[in-house]
Amino acid sequence: MDPVADMLTKIRNALMVKKKKVKIFPFSKFKFALLKILEKEKLLEKVEKKGRYPKNYILVYLKYTPEGDPAISGLKRISKPGQKIYIQAKKIKSVRQGQGVRIISTSKGLFTHKEAKKYNIGGEVVCDVW
Repeated sequence: MDPVADMLTKIRNALMVKKKKVKIFPFSKFKFALLKILEKEKLLEKVEKKGRYPKNYILVYLKYTPEGDPAISGLKRISKPGQKIYIQAKKIKSVRQGQGVRIISTSKGLFTHKEAKKYNIGGEVVCDVW
């Protein structure tokens, strides 16, 4: 099972039923860093680490527009455990005509596609969020 795909599915399902928050269990630094990027990009309201080891988890507060529409309209896992997808810095392009964010795992950590292009660093394409 892919823990990142499982996390994205939990968020997608929570958005479909208009939940305010979702619990991501078990905690991992990678998932927490990915969610913090989405919070920084204003696609999530708030991301918190809760609990103590070994029962710690991530609490994600979902963001909605004043009309009640979710701030995230889609999530897609790109690189999977069975098929890793890598991208060179010079081949990084915008996602959904600039409306989305591509998360890239590099040797320097997790970056959005904009940051990776700015620092001229490629890596594994984790997911697209729009």
